[in-house]
Amino acid sequence: MGTRKKGLEFAKHISEIIAKSTGFESHLKKVKIIGGGDGTCQAELKVDSEHVNPFDGLHGGYIVTLVDMITTYALMSKPCHPGVSVDINVNYLNGAGLGDEVLIEANICKIGKYLAFIDCTLRHKKDNTLIAKGSHMKYVKTKD
Repeated sequence: MGTRKKGLEFAKHISEIIAKSTGFESHLKKVKIIGGGDGTCQAELKVDSEHVNPFDGLHGGYIVTLVDMITTYALMSKPCHPGVSVDINVNYLNGAGLGDEVLIEANICKIGKYLAFIDCTLRHKKDNTLIAKGSHMKYVKTKD
């Protein structure tokens, strides 16, 4: 199976999970999964009123949510158990505002016996300016 087809199937699968969600994942309904597979996930978001702080900037808490969820999808693409968060870190480098288009990309760095390490970036679609960099460590051991 071609890499592009595999990525499109992965994107469709994750999009269906989000669309059917009635829980926390429903906060991602406006996030478009555009690719992924084999340890990666790519998405895009047009910043809407529900994603901003009182100053019309992309909310820091929503950025953490994006890092959390998109890195988890990258992990699931391996395939690997989605794991449980052990540590999540975000460095905020530039702002994004209402109406901005944001590209989100997550890549697995390493999956060990107990832990997985995934990196994530958020960039402006218009000029590739880095908005935030995230790292996520997840506990993935599910059986002895």
